Amino acid sequence: MRLALYAAPPADHPLAEKTALWLSNPPPLAGFSAETLHALTADPRHYGFHATLKAPFALAAGATPDLVIDAARRFALHRAAPPPLTLTVRALGPFLALVPPAPVPAIDALAAGCLRSFEPFRAPSDPADLARRRAAGLTPSQDAHLARWGYPYVLGDYRFHMTLSGPLIDADRREALSRALAEWLAPALAIPVSFRDLCVFGQDDRATPFSLVARLPFGG
Repeated sequence: MRLALYAAPPADHPLAEKTALWLSNPPPLAGFSAETLHALTADPRHYGFHATLKAPFALAAGATPDLVIDAARRFALHRAAPPPLTLTVRALGPFLALVPPAPVPAIDALAAGCLRSFEPFRAPSDPADLARRRAAGLTPSQDAHLARWGYPYVLGDYRFHMTLSGPLIDADRREALSRALAEWLAPALAIPVSFRDLCVFGQDDRATPFSLVARLPFGG
């Protein structure tokens, strides 16, 4: 089993409903058929709509999901919820994602806390995973993070984002979809998102999509 610590919108926020539809049964947009968009959303559908706080990890020897959830509950109780965020659709390289207009120090600190606090529960990285990450091209700092933490985009290389698509290489098509998706999501994005819980997601095996295991309210 693998677990991950995510930020996800509350179930009662319109963004949760909209993105659930987008990932499961997207409507045709901007000349993209629903079938094309379903294929384009395969990767984010597999991982679940989220922003990463600690990337998916296999459990270390002696660790169990219950132990991780108990630790996450205690962690959340002593942390304040981050401030409500206004999110916009942006391209991150070839991908589309929701991002805040500027860095949010409280989110960065929360992600750094999750990274360090839950590291004892993480099994050593699979060499094949390390090789796959390195084959994609990493900066020296990202490679150092990968070796230390099992994931390259942490600490100084962390950026809060909520992935909406897989890679779309054609820049014109990517821009067209970005505009159409921003318009379609506009009513939900008009309401700032309050991330009230630390969310534990899990998968039984790598072929199984991630699903929500626990929502643990922030209490600080």
